[in-house]
Amino acid sequence: MDVPTEGPGPHGPLRKDPDPDDLIIAAEEMIRYVRHSARTGGLSTAAASTLARLSREGPRRLTELARAEGVSQPNMTQLVTRLERAGLVRRAADVSDGRGVLVAVTPAGAEVLAARRIERARALGQLMEDMTGPERQATTTALLALARVIRNRPYPPEEDRA
Repeated sequence: MDVPTEGPGPHGPLRKDPDPDDLIIAAEEMIRYVRHSARTGGLSTAAASTLARLSREGPRRLTELARAEGVSQPNMTQLVTRLERAGLVRRAADVSDGRGVLVAVTPAGAEVLAARRIERARALGQLMEDMTGPERQATTTALLALARVIRNRPYPPEEDRA
């Protein structure tokens, strides 16, 4: 992705901001490449995302998981059932509400997530090996800055999600 320049500036050529579409496409390509590099457990994208959310956020009710992952409750129930059969999650009674059930990651699920994270890190590292030193530094700085901004910003409200 070349950054076009326009006219001379006081410190050299002025850079035009990159097209936001180019940035989105680059981010999507990177995410797709890194995500598809994780093979451990043979998980679908939805299963891997749900397992990772449970690992980060702790046990959740099916309705909360479905809402957070943007899927219907019946679809989440089927997904959790598959993950449970694979030994990656377990269901347990919600002690705060005897009628409720919480879904939690099992030790086997945590192992699968750890292996997948290593695979993704290796894939990202391989991509970065093909960069120049300044590109590697810029990418590292940008990714860490994006992560910080995302952590400090609430996700969009449900009605804003597509």
